[in-house]
Amino acid sequence: MNEHIDITVTVNGEVHEQRVEARTHAADFLRHQLGLTGTHVGCEQGVCGMCTILVDGQAIKSCLMLAAQLDGAEVETVESLAVDDRLDPLQQAFKDEHALQCGFCTPGFLMTATALAREGRRLGRDEIRQELAGVLCRCTGYDHIVDAVEHHLDATAEARADG
Repeated sequence: MNEHIDITVTVNGEVHEQRVEARTHAADFLRHQLGLTGTHVGCEQGVCGMCTILVDGQAIKSCLMLAAQLDGAEVETVESLAVDDRLDPLQQAFKDEHALQCGFCTPGFLMTATALAREGRRLGRDEIRQELAGVLCRCTGYDHIVDAVEHHLDATAEARADG
């Protein structure tokens, strides 16, 4: 039995009215129905964090959520970060700090760090590592990722302080 549900969700500022199968995961909905392939799917068990998106401002692992749960929500994916082919400051920090290798985990880190930056807290390196622990990377030792997030959080906090 293929039960379908009608949902209305705002993704990256665009309203989508879609019919989804009740069992469709949010990650699959974003990738296959909306074509937003920046949301990567790794473990499908909430362990790796590759599928992290923002739902109403909160970092959420989209493989643990059903598309139907997105009804009425504001969703942001990694595709929302760059504007007019210009890197977002966080993406630029990742580039500047050499914080990516294969790039498969990068969207999860970027979306997690975006949520952190919006909180406006200054975090020490150990706190950053703890906050990023929900996203796994097989390629790096995490130092450059932590450098990039630390750089971005400091710049964001300074910008808030300046006005």
